[in-house]
Amino acid sequence: MHLTEQAAIPTRVIGLISGTSVDGIDAALVEISGTELDIKIELLAGETYPYPGDLRERILEICAQKAISMAELAELDDAIALAFAQAAQNIQIGHQPATLIGSHGQTVFHRPPGDWGLGTRDWELGNKNSLGYSLQIGRGALIAHLTGITTISNFRVADIAIGGHGAPLVPRVDAYLLSHPQEGRCIQNLGGIGNVAYIPPRRDDWLTKIRGWDTGPANSLLDLAVQHLTAGAKSYDESGKWAASGTPCYPLVEQWLSQDYFHLPPPKSTGRELFGVAYLHECLKDAEPYQLSPADLLATLTELTVASIARSYQTFLPQMPQRVLLCGGGSRNLYLKQRLQLLLPSVPVLTTDEVGLNADFKEAIAFAVLAYWRQLGIPGNLPAATGAPREVLLGEIHLVE
Repeated sequence: MHLTEQAAIPTRVIGLISGTSVDGIDAALVEISGTELDIKIELLAGETYPYPGDLRERILEICAQKAISMAELAELDDAIALAFAQAAQNIQIGHQPATLIGSHGQTVFHRPPGDWGLGTRDWELGNKNSLGYSLQIGRGALIAHLTGITTISNFRVADIAIGGHGAPLVPRVDAYLLSHPQEGRCIQNLGGIGNVAYIPPRRDDWLTKIRGWDTGPANSLLDLAVQHLTAGAKSYDESGKWAASGTPCYPLVEQWLSQDYFHLPPPKSTGRELFGVAYLHECLKDAEPYQLSPADLLATLTELTVASIARSYQTFLPQMPQRVLLCGGGSRNLYLKQRLQLLLPSVPVLTTDEVGLNADFKEAIAFAVLAYWRQLGIPGNLPAATGAPREVLLGEIHLVE
């Protein structure tokens, strides 16, 4: 069957992802047709399935670089695959079954090429020979076996193998789902780590002008701080209400913004390896002389997130966008959204909900699309965003016999 004929038949695909916040598995059941500019998406169901508490703690420990044995890693890999498979089965209840799963898995380690962003200065010396490495566990072969559905996983490795960061991978999806003929847009994901896709107006070789990178921490430091301040009683600050009752300490924000990562030119990527527990403890130590209240500390960490986003736009974009569209869990943080709008006074800050794409499940939808493209033989990466030298097919296919 010809590609266009194959793409004309709607395909039901499940997208699965658990991000750096490790708060659970986002599952999206979507119907997809078309290929790229003509691609059409219908979200049939979306749900977040929380990890069992003990599994989440084990994932967070390994993300915080706790040493574990290979046997423990294998056990964790299986447990995550089982949780992902259960999510895939649950999201189909009441719907016609899917024929394809795109599973991002759970990232437990990410090393950018040349260790960029992890403290080494290879990028200054022009040493780009060191390949990156990224590990997502929850093996696709087991998900395929448990669900009986062809599963595509390990989306990052092909891009990394040719010298890319393997992140961010969503900009190409954003380009085809959220571009506008006259309007330049920034699609800002606010998961544990923030990432942006700058989508210029859809004209004049627009695809070559798309840019994308990880902006830095989004929810990661905020969630860790809330857990620290409440001795684990709370895992996040709902709607940013606690932070909104505080006052940011601007000298502290400026001090934190001097961190090397914020000044690296894109393409660049990062994760909990940099903006994790150890980084939070450095922030807490830096804050001691200011004697901040818990609310002030959360307001200051929120300001770091929004200031790092706004300054990265001002520094690295060819021009400012005409609209910013937020997605991910942080898009529900009303205080964070308000602060970002204040730092970008001339640019409306909305959510992707307001242009017809669910902000909570956009990342899961994206991996459904990437799996769909892989099945059709369409490249999924965007070299301008990942730093790879060329487009490649993303994902390893696990067939069901």
